[in-house]
Amino acid sequence: MKAETTVLVRGAGVTGLVTAVTLAERGARVTLAESGSRVGSGASWMAGGMLAPWCEAESAPPEVTEHSTGSLSWWSRHVPDVVSNGSLVLAPPRDTAEISRFGRRTSHFKEIGSEEIATLEPDLAGRFSRALFFREEGHLDPRKALPALSERLISLGGRLLTDQAGVPAQSTFDRIVDCTGLRARENLTTLRGVRGEMILLRCRDVTLHRPVRLLHPRIPIYIVPRAHHLFMVGATMVESEHAGPMTLRSMSELLNAAWVLHPGFAEAEIVEMGTGLRPSYPDNMPLVTQDKQTVFVNGVYRHGYLLSPWLAEQVADIICG
Repeated sequence: MKAETTVLVRGAGVTGLVTAVTLAERGARVTLAESGSRVGSGASWMAGGMLAPWCEAESAPPEVTEHSTGSLSWWSRHVPDVVSNGSLVLAPPRDTAEISRFGRRTSHFKEIGSEEIATLEPDLAGRFSRALFFREEGHLDPRKALPALSERLISLGGRLLTDQAGVPAQSTFDRIVDCTGLRARENLTTLRGVRGEMILLRCRDVTLHRPVRLLHPRIPIYIVPRAHHLFMVGATMVESEHAGPMTLRSMSELLNAAWVLHPGFAEAEIVEMGTGLRPSYPDNMPLVTQDKQTVFVNGVYRHGYLLSPWLAEQVADIICG
């Protein structure tokens, strides 16, 4: 790479931010342009932020786990407040067979009983008899991590432009990196959207120390603890491109999952509800592709926080050599 290689990264979701920071760390002069008013204005802002490569193996291709085992380390080096307390997989009493099925599809876990569940999560004592504990996993809060990455980019000499205000013509850059998700469909025609849904609750009566996945016959539901008694309850595998508000059925399922986990959530405050579409290719695996001077990074599906560091290294190898 020449000393002053200039790169325009389009799209400041998780993939664009991680790619921009990685390129800047490799010596590129990076301008990150976001069409929205802030970083992470799309689906990245609504994500759970779970760094769970082993849990994801239950439904994802093996390449997802293979290329994401270093993600917890990457995020821990780049942003504050990454929590490394593992993940817990539970099921309601009527669905305990789902735990065995989940275990057959995954690895790097320990099956534990009621006493160990109570040790890990005292507020769940006496509520569940079986669980899978994935010790090597972690989580972060996207609403802290994404702004921290933008600050890291600026500290490396990069520029962040929101509302795409003042972006020079693309011809003034040596390379373009497109991380615009579904907005890139004009060039990436096989992309589809996968709907994600989330509810943010505030509950002072429940304490959790790690993400909990509550197995559900229709969709996996997870509860992720955040600071100040906040909990993100979400589901990210709804095969729909509907971008409208949450339905009554979805809201009921998410809220019921929280109540099943702990009845204390019955008194929780609903702080926020939101939906988003995640860009996905037919096989649910992301791709880094090139068209002349433009590199496209897209199709991260539900694995943006897991796979962005690996994808960013691919882009940096292409541009920086």
